[in-house]
Amino acid sequence: MPPQFPSIHDRISVARHRLREAGLSSTESDLSARLLAQHALGWTTERFLVDARGVEPDGFAPRYDALIARRVAREPLAYIVGVREFWGLSFEVTPAVLIPRAETELIVEAALELIDPAQAAAVADVGTGSGCLAIAIASARPHAIVLASDISDSALAVARRNAERHGVADRIRFERADLLSGVDAQFDVIVANPPYVRERDVRGLQPEVKNEPAVALFSGPDGLDAVARLVGQAARHMKPGSHLIFEFGFGQDLEIERFVEGAPGLSLVELRRDLQGIARTAVVRRT
Repeated sequence: MPPQFPSIHDRISVARHRLREAGLSSTESDLSARLLAQHALGWTTERFLVDARGVEPDGFAPRYDALIARRVAREPLAYIVGVREFWGLSFEVTPAVLIPRAETELIVEAALELIDPAQAAAVADVGTGSGCLAIAIASARPHAIVLASDISDSALAVARRNAERHGVADRIRFERADLLSGVDAQFDVIVANPPYVRERDVRGLQPEVKNEPAVALFSGPDGLDAVARLVGQAARHMKPGSHLIFEFGFGQDLEIERFVEGAPGLSLVELRRDLQGIARTAVVRRT
């Protein structure tokens, strides 16, 4: 009698062990092993919970083992499966774009509070990457017209595909630009998740983060070069009473306050904090 294939659950247990040996935490190992299995099988979470203890189907093992090998090499999970959820929406992600993170949803929350859902609004998303900010805002505010800029043509291509996926491409204009340089318009709200990691911190980053585009991560010796330029450019692109909302790094809040205080025509409204109580998002008003 030919040997039976092990169950899917058995194969995943072996994968978890491999991932832990590669340096992932127990939580990361469990999540990666499960999601990569679902990806290889083409199953929803609901089907996985019902059928994962069944015998693995033909062809599953080599597909799954190849995916696990990529994760063992510390390739980001989002790049392997090709998608990441943000603001309840599924976004295509590739190595050309920064992987959207939960704390960046603070920007969306602040922007939606400032944009009347019944009124037209001109919005700019600076350094759009995957387009997650522009698309989340456009999806929630049907009268918003958005300019999404990025210095990378490859990133803009990903963002365009995401806009098509979510049916908002007709209200988002994509433009290649270094922050707001060359942009000839004024906006009611400007949002941005600029690079803010210090160049000298590269050695301390998780291996997964080092796979993300350096242009979207690093910003000079103190991590504040892009933020300083953004704040310096913003006022001339903002209507009176309009707002600039942007993310910054851990421990940079005092420098952010200093930048805004030194920028003519701008005033700091608030610094928003993440679930750990860390200041992460600045809301600035054009006076």
